[in-house]
Amino acid sequence: MRVLIQPTPTTLPLVLMIAVVIGAHSAWAVPMINDPKGFHDIPWGTSLSLRQDLETIRVGPHIIEYLLKREPASFAGTEMTSILYVSLDDQFARVMIRYQGKQVHKHVLRFLENQFGGLEHIPGQMARGLNQQYTWRGSDTEITLTYQAGTERGYIFIDSRTLAPRFNDYITDSAE
Repeated sequence: MRVLIQPTPTTLPLVLMIAVVIGAHSAWAVPMINDPKGFHDIPWGTSLSLRQDLETIRVGPHIIEYLLKREPASFAGTEMTSILYVSLDDQFARVMIRYQGKQVHKHVLRFLENQFGGLEHIPGQMARGLNQQYTWRGSDTEITLTYQAGTERGYIFIDSRTLAPRFNDYITDSAE
């Protein structure tokens, strides 16, 4: 016997909530082993403004973006398109990494799994598809990798779990 529930105006919110919960599996994260508590030996919260190895590329009232002076940018032992260091109110809060190529993606994903924990048995982790997203969550750091298979572009966000949520405080309603 099958029971079919027809959404009515009174049950529609419940049906939508169930659909959101079922669809929210992509937001789950792997518990991180070996939390780096920063990036490349720079702890979260450090002032980046006095570092000689970084150059300022964009300055806002609260957010400043930096690039390493040395080129090429590398992560996981391979060359990246760019690595951007971001401070929030003069506290190191985020790293944004861009890369290109399927082989680079495979290498980076293998590195992250070896360094921070495997993905095999975690619900919601997609190993294939046009848009792939993986997240590792530690006590101080969260790493999110997004890969677009169609364009072979990858993006990695490495965030301070305490500082990065404050970026939302500076996003205006008129931001586009």
